[in-house]
Amino acid sequence: MLKKIFFFLSFLISVNAFAGNKIKVYFNHPVNTSVSTGVNASYLSGSSSADTIVAYIDRAKYTLDIAVYDYNQGSFANIATAVNAAYTRGVTVRWIYDGAATNAGLAALNSGIHTLGRPAGGGIMHNKFMAIDANSSNPDDAIVWTGSYNWNSSMISAGYNNMLFLQDQALAQAYTAHFNMMWGSTTAVPNAVAAKFGADKTNLGAHTFHIDGHLVELYFSPSDGTGSHIQSAISSANTDLYFGMYTFTQSTEANMIVSKYNSGVYVSGINDSYSTPYSPFDIFTAGLGSHFKVYSGSGVYHSKMMIVDPSDTCSDPLVLTGSHNWTFSANTENDENTVIIHSDTIANMYYQSFYQDFISLGGSLAAVGGCGTTGVNNIVENSTTIFPNPTANGNISISYQLITPQEVTVDVYNVLGQKVQTTSTTQQNGPHTYDLTIAQPGMYFLQFNIGGEHFVKKVVVAKQ
Repeated sequence: MLKKIFFFLSFLISVNAFAGNKIKVYFNHPVNTSVSTGVNASYLSGSSSADTIVAYIDRAKYTLDIAVYDYNQGSFANIATAVNAAYTRGVTVRWIYDGAATNAGLAALNSGIHTLGRPAGGGIMHNKFMAIDANSSNPDDAIVWTGSYNWNSSMISAGYNNMLFLQDQALAQAYTAHFNMMWGSTTAVPNAVAAKFGADKTNLGAHTFHIDGHLVELYFSPSDGTGSHIQSAISSANTDLYFGMYTFTQSTEANMIVSKYNSGVYVSGINDSYSTPYSPFDIFTAGLGSHFKVYSGSGVYHSKMMIVDPSDTCSDPLVLTGSHNWTFSANTENDENTVIIHSDTIANMYYQSFYQDFISLGGSLAAVGGCGTTGVNNIVENSTTIFPNPTANGNISISYQLITPQEVTVDVYNVLGQKVQTTSTTQQNGPHTYDLTIAQPGMYFLQFNIGGEHFVKKVVVAKQ
């Protein structure tokens, strides 16, 4: 049902027209701001990526949880220095890594800092995240870092990567809870016997968050069925879709993307040459033609990202990224983290990066028109309002203006995709007001069906 909801997000208006201050995005290769819609993407050259991570580590007051596949100092040497300084000033530091990766940089850590490696065999600890001060009494202290970086020199100097910082306590606590499951303990000392990795982990249930007015989804692999959420995000594309992936082996997702392309959605993608032996390469080569490029230059195309509908603010623009390559192992064996950010601004920032990457490979991308292409024949465009939103008591008033007499159906869905209310009536042309009460606090999607056309509005019922 959730897949259905996002498929019909053809008229979702963003709560904010700006990214806000709590989601920060960075790329380690040049971006193209000529396609910016108002907020330019940030390019960090050379060791600036490590310097930025260090700046956030230096903010830690109480706790610092790090889960990174591989740490080899090189350009990231100052991270060990910053982590040691945090430990010296009293921060509780915990570090999880993959036991089969080199991780030579861990030798530079203070001997008092506890670390835990996932045992080799049967999948890898491939996460890339850091949670800072998740349980601070000041919620603004809580920070999450994630993205596609491993902490080694090749990731900065040659590989194509993205990273983001999210300032949100609920999100940081969800990351920390998952960290505790792998750590086997809630203390500074790991419990290797109780530690759970891979298929032994369980779904802890915290998946939706609201940051700067944007819906953010969080999924860990393999416990949370990340593959199904990737497929839902693909299905939600109404106008355009772009992907950049290091390892892509999942034919189902590849075929879904090509199907979107064949249905009229503008699609372009990049895979690293590492993916060429796998079936998606053949699917994309045949199905996307010049809209598909393979990176085979210096380093690797290491990002794991998808951008949906960045050109259509009347849809549900989103970005999907994290550590999760689109592979069978990532779905079933590895420890991975994935975030989906529903924001037209963040989507455009990722598009600025993808645009430059794609044209650097000799490709070209057409401008895509989006907003206003659906849901406007029977209703005055932009006439629909919901007030108050957010609502403190669950009572809202919906106003809209019909161009012609129509049957109007309003379905109310919660964030799990469950229909909780529905109403249907035939109305004459002109202005209309509909009063609605939603008893339980949370985020809801109001799906309008007017004369066979669909659009969705988002409403938040605040905690009472």
